[in-house]
Amino acid sequence: MTPVLVRQYPPHTGPAPRVDPGARARDWSEIQERMLVPLYEAVYERLEVGPGTRLLGLGCGSGLALLTAAYRGAAVTGVDSSPERLALARERLLPDTRGPRARAAARLVGSPLDAAGPRTPPYTLVTAFEPIGCLTGDTERLGDQLAAATPLARLGAPVVLAGWGPPERCATSAVLRVVLGPAEPPRGVGTPRPALRDDLEEAACHAGLRPDGSGRVVCPFGYADLDSAVRGLLSTGLLDAAVTATDRARVDEELTQALRPYRRRDGTVWMPNVFRYLIARTPQPPLPAQPEIRGR
Repeated sequence: MTPVLVRQYPPHTGPAPRVDPGARARDWSEIQERMLVPLYEAVYERLEVGPGTRLLGLGCGSGLALLTAAYRGAAVTGVDSSPERLALARERLLPDTRGPRARAAARLVGSPLDAAGPRTPPYTLVTAFEPIGCLTGDTERLGDQLAAATPLARLGAPVVLAGWGPPERCATSAVLRVVLGPAEPPRGVGTPRPALRDDLEEAACHAGLRPDGSGRVVCPFGYADLDSAVRGLLSTGLLDAAVTATDRARVDEELTQALRPYRRRDGTVWMPNVFRYLIARTPQPPLPAQPEIRGR
């Protein structure tokens, strides 16, 4: 699932947490990325994604959302700054890895600038499925990404943004607060913050987009066991500030304890969550002025 929830934005102060980028990307791909599939499906159904769609996916992760659109017949281009996640996306989307419907017209690049070209037709849909609303600066960062990407889209094309729902309806938010509370992570861009009601609208306005509808989708986080839950949540990057402020072993222990109330009798972990999406539109040219009709 996508950086669920949010990409790994390291804080500006203190050393970066020691992580294995390859292992983290694999945990994201195998454990966490699928959690947002209900969001992908709801958006694609509402916007009737199909053979006529040319989709540009920002923060595409290891490509699950792109693959879902490709199976609907869309031509997809994914953008992600993580080489490790892009490598996994290539395994899913490039020729000889999936069926013929998924092979058609898939591209994977490292920045929105690479998604443009003199012969590239305008995109008919832009998606940013990495939910914002957990880290300081994520709204502004998404707005900058959208501002760079939306000129590649057709005039009036839909642009989809995603964010965490109300904290009281997101069990995972409560777990993260428990872990991050005692860690006292450094302040600055990339540190934890509560989700705000107008996060998505602010990001859209920052990019010059016009809001045009929204929705909420239930996306429970389900894991086979506590170990999978810990690995999946760590792969989102949301706990990097806590790892930096303390150490990985302490964060693992705190996270395991915080997850125990959500462990079921069969050992699985289940956390109900709600995510919100906003549909915005790229600017359209003004209507031509009508000639003045004077009365006789």
